[in-house]
Amino acid sequence: MSVYGGSQGFGTGGTGMSGPMMGSPGPNEHETVGAYALGLLDDAEATAFEAHLASCEWCAQQLDELAGMEPMLAALADLPGSGTPGIGDSLSAKPSPRLVNNLVDEVAERRAQKRRKSFYMIAAAAALIIGGPLVAVAANGGDAGGGTEATPLASSAKTTFEAMNDKVTATDPSTDVSATIGTQKKDWGSEVVLELKNVKGPIKCSLIAVGKNGERETISSWSVPDWGYGLPDGKTDKAKNPLYIGGGAAFTPNETDHYEVMTFDGKKLVQVDA
Repeated sequence: MSVYGGSQGFGTGGTGMSGPMMGSPGPNEHETVGAYALGLLDDAEATAFEAHLASCEWCAQQLDELAGMEPMLAALADLPGSGTPGIGDSLSAKPSPRLVNNLVDEVAERRAQKRRKSFYMIAAAAALIIGGPLVAVAANGGDAGGGTEATPLASSAKTTFEAMNDKVTATDPSTDVSATIGTQKKDWGSEVVLELKNVKGPIKCSLIAVGKNGERETISSWSVPDWGYGLPDGKTDKAKNPLYIGGGAAFTPNETDHYEVMTFDGKKLVQVDA
C-alpha cells in the first residue's frame, strides 16, 4: 500500500485529519509530511507532495520541525539487535536538494524578518530611553508658526538645568556667544545641560567635554536655524529664547577640565571651564 494518502497519517497530527479535508476520498497531503521528511515516499509520491508543499505553509512548518528526526531515527536503526538491517538505508533518502535549499532559504528569511522586527522595536525603545537627553532643544520649542509653548523635551532640559546647583558661565569676546554649563555627578559620569545664548544660524555645533587627561568627548550635536537662539534683538520669541541641550559625559565633574562649543568646521564659539 502506498504511504501517500490513506487513512493513517505520518504527520505530527497523528491519524485522521480535522478541518475541511476530513472524510475526503482522495489522498490527504497534510498527513504525508512525516513520510516525506523520513524519505519513505517513492519518486511519484514525492513529486506530488512537493507540488502541494509549494503552496501549503502548514506543511512547510511541520517539515521544518521534523527536519531533525531522520538522522536520529537512522542512527537508532543501525544499533545492534535492531532486527531491521535495511531500515537505515530507507531512512537515508532525502528530499531533492533544490527543494531543501528553497525551504531552508524560506525558513531563514522568516526568522531573519522576526529578528529584524525585534531589533527595530528594541532600537526604537532604546532611542526613547537614552536618546531624549541627547537632543538639542530650544526653550520655546515652538513649531514653524512661531508658537511659544515648550515641548516636553525642552521643558525637561530647562527644568533639569534650573535645578542644578553647579553652574559655570563664560562669554567668548570674539564671537559674543555665551554659554552656561550645569553639571551633576552620576555613577556613570556627569549629567550635563548647556544653556546657549547669542548664537546665530545657520550653523551646526557640538558640545565637547575635555578631560584633565586631554581626552575629548562629544556630548551632543545640533543645528542652529536661521533665526538663531538667545539673541537680545531677536525678532521672534524663538530667536530671543536660549537653547537648552541635555546630555551625558563619561567624565565625572572632577575629571573634566573644560567644555567647548564647536562648529562642525572647527571654529570654537565659546569655552567654559569646569
